[in-house]
Amino acid sequence: MLELRVLSPIAKVFPQDAPEACAPRFSGLLDEIVSFQIAYRLPEGTPARPQLRLEIASEVPLRARRVKYVPVRMPALPDADDNYLAGKQPGLYPDPLTDIPAHGLRALPGIWNAVWFDFAPEGAFPAGEYRARLRLIDEESGETAGETEVALELIGARLPKQTLIHTRWLHTDCLADFYGVEIFSEEYWSIVENYVRCAVEHGVNVAFTPTHTPPLDTRVGTYRPTVQLVDVFRENGGYRFAFGRLRRWVDMCRRCGVEYYEIAHLFTQWGAKCAPQIVARTENGMERIFGWDTPAAGEAYAAFLDAYLPALLDELEALGIADRTIFHISDEPSAADLPSYLAAKALVQKHLRGRPIVDALSDPAFYDSGAVEHPVPATNHIEPFLARKIPDLWGYYCVGQGVDVSNVFMAMPGARTRVLGAQLYKFDIKGFLQWAFNFYYAQYSDYLIDPWLDTDCDGFAPAGDAFHVYPGRGGHPVVSMRLMHVLEAMQDLRAMQLLESLSDRATVLALIDEGVEPIRFDRYPQGDGYVLGLREKVNREIARRL
Repeated sequence: MLELRVLSPIAKVFPQDAPEACAPRFSGLLDEIVSFQIAYRLPEGTPARPQLRLEIASEVPLRARRVKYVPVRMPALPDADDNYLAGKQPGLYPDPLTDIPAHGLRALPGIWNAVWFDFAPEGAFPAGEYRARLRLIDEESGETAGETEVALELIGARLPKQTLIHTRWLHTDCLADFYGVEIFSEEYWSIVENYVRCAVEHGVNVAFTPTHTPPLDTRVGTYRPTVQLVDVFRENGGYRFAFGRLRRWVDMCRRCGVEYYEIAHLFTQWGAKCAPQIVARTENGMERIFGWDTPAAGEAYAAFLDAYLPALLDELEALGIADRTIFHISDEPSAADLPSYLAAKALVQKHLRGRPIVDALSDPAFYDSGAVEHPVPATNHIEPFLARKIPDLWGYYCVGQGVDVSNVFMAMPGARTRVLGAQLYKFDIKGFLQWAFNFYYAQYSDYLIDPWLDTDCDGFAPAGDAFHVYPGRGGHPVVSMRLMHVLEAMQDLRAMQLLESLSDRATVLALIDEGVEPIRFDRYPQGDGYVLGLREKVNREIARRL
């Protein structure tokens, strides 16, 4: 009764378009997640709309989730290239992966839907081939409406530990606002932990840590909800600090598997002109003592930093994480901001005891002048930084990287998101940054949006740029297809590193560029074949050399 097709994990199924089937065979290492999809529909004109029960008979653990559609009003910015899906037109796009409801799945005539599957052996099964039979059963008649079989080849090796420092910024104020919970309540801590754990499970190993409220994406003169972890007391002409909430944060992150900590920016975004929002208990009660009305290089904030940063560093060392902590001055300064950036840096560098200062920026002048030892250029501006052979170079993308380069926009092909893994390997990138694991506000954080209905943050960014997960019930995140593609990119990177350890770097680089024009961040083969074929070649070489 059903039309049914097995698909790769990077395919995106649209309601009106017949997807291209792939061979029902997949391979992976012993401890990685290997995904695939099944698309199904009833033939046009079928009168029935049956409920379907999914029946799985698998030799290894197999998780199933439903691929849901969300409305996309703004698929891309006006200057976007042509490597987008659905003609860059508004419509319904596949993205959230939700649990299959108890009543099963609905089949519709002429409309494609999909189920996402994950093989997750977690190292508990030996190398070999395993099979899974999947049946969709009509609940009313009990008859099989469609069935297929897929095979998984497990290769007898495990992924090496991830060495990429990978951060996608968690915005905890968005969680408190969306779920309607008080910041620092027990409900808040539980929800935040759910989201941190989800990020770590998908290849993020850095916790963006709000020691003070991050001065990001905020309209000048306005303030985001206070999520400051460090308690500040202004008394007797000086400052005292308490770190109980920061200790709880670090304990939570350790439970979730976080490896690195990223301190909120010490000055405002786009040029370090002002101090961030800092609240303190004073003789008048709780007050905002610094913010947009505080010059960044003014005496008042400098005196605060002279007390705050040494105390914070002492606490980080006591917690045992100082050597895995990253600091920021200001996010995305431009060339015109170099003087204010240098003035701000001069206030803090003396206190940071050689800890890395890492900032997203795209003008090489910041590196050439010595202002930034660890620049993080956008992927569409990274070539001049690569040419300088900067040690331990990072990269990033955000709303502005929509032409030629990889990103996580919903309208981008899954291959375009996943190719990042090969690029990170080829150019030996040390760290990668993206600004929004879960930004649920409109531009400048003016008001809350519902990401299930407003995927572009009310016209702020191409759909999907601002969040990788949806707020689900009970304080749990709902993962997107795009986050799974990010995870696959991280697994690809680690598999290439494994192959390098079994052979040499030249062998892996040759596979990456085999039969294609040498890839760059802004140039790589389009279509699914390159990314899927490259990973299969890597797997075959690993198997051959074991």
